[in-house]
Amino acid sequence: MARVYVSIGSNVERDKHIRDGVALLQQLYGDLTLSSVYESAALGFSGDDFYNLAAGFDTAETVHAVADALQSIEASHGRKRGAKRFCARTLDIDLLLYDDLVLREPHLIVPRDETTEYAFMLAPLAEIAGDVRHPVSGKTFRELWQAYDKTRQPLRKVSFEFEATTTALVKI
Repeated sequence: MARVYVSIGSNVERDKHIRDGVALLQQLYGDLTLSSVYESAALGFSGDDFYNLAAGFDTAETVHAVADALQSIEASHGRKRGAKRFCARTLDIDLLLYDDLVLREPHLIVPRDETTEYAFMLAPLAEIAGDVRHPVSGKTFRELWQAYDKTRQPLRKVSFEFEATTTALVKI
């Protein structure tokens, strides 16, 4: 079994799409460890604020099967591949970590480079996987978050309730 961590984000009907994305992940992978939900300004374009969180789960699927499943979930919520990099998103689910795998392929990079670049990815991951070591740097995600310049992208923790089926799985 591999331990997988993903980032989940939305700035279009964000409550609905975040809840739906978490519910679909739970249907596919069972128990999820969820971070708090954070709100942050859109980066790279003018748009509504995003909600972001991280989720962790265990799976026997290959890294490619997980990546395909995440893209299918996004597509089921109107995500169009090939759109501009910085734009509004109904649902964005990024594969951050797959155990300690380091993979560099044209369409799949693990660990995802942005994990340590963006507060909206790093803070939630540090919350639920603080003692996990980054497969390249060797630093824990707690250490990486502590060293991160938090003035670069302010985050606001928001009160967010999931449906009854996922509430028991929230780990804050």
